[in-house]
Amino acid sequence: MEFVTVYTTLNLADAELIRSRLESADFTVNVKNEDAVLGTEAGVLIQVPEGEAEEARVLLNYQDPANP
Repeated sequence: MEFVTVYTTLNLADAELIRSRLESADFTVNVKNEDAVLGTEAGVLIQVPEGEAEEARVLLNYQDPANP
């Protein structure tokens, strides 16, 4: 299974929130560089299977109009 990055952050707490949000929507999530946040320019990479990437990006970009 090929994973692709759908979100990148330098903030570990932010990474955990994104992981949780995706997992609660039944996405398979892979997190890279979780232990190497400090001292890496790549940051924490949140990845999903290639076939789920577009749907995951839509979910992450969605903003509830009732809660802007």
